[in-house]
Amino acid sequence: MKMKNFAVLAGVAAVLAACGGTSNIVEPADLNEQRVFFAFNSSEIDQPAHDHLLGQALYMKNHEDVKIQIAGNCDERGSTEYNLALGAKRANAAKDVIVNEGIEPARISTISYGKERPLVQGSGEEVWKWNRNATTTVK
Repeated sequence: MKMKNFAVLAGVAAVLAACGGTSNIVEPADLNEQRVFFAFNSSEIDQPAHDHLLGQALYMKNHEDVKIQIAGNCDERGSTEYNLALGAKRANAAKDVIVNEGIEPARISTISYGKERPLVQGSGEEVWKWNRNATTTVK
């Protein structure tokens, strides 16, 4: 019996170690102008972006009257049509993370601005990395 309990405890410890001992989930004070960023030509949510979106979901759980809009944005490279489609994928990828945390989809609208609303003006990777984002605002 003692060996079985030890095995269970060892399994739980392994799971906790795999998950990491600390949480990176932080509820923001406000959802306006919250941003997650993307790699070039990607709508994939990386771990820091995922954790940030979980914080947004936590805010929405604690403020049930809040509705948001997530805007997908791109850097200046690529055609207008391509970037509008990629911006939509980015906005929807961010929305999916929040919805998967139990937030009603009707509380979240999405829009794509493509490359039409850059956060930072200019060219080059130091500028472009800021313009590849999904930006949350309260509606």
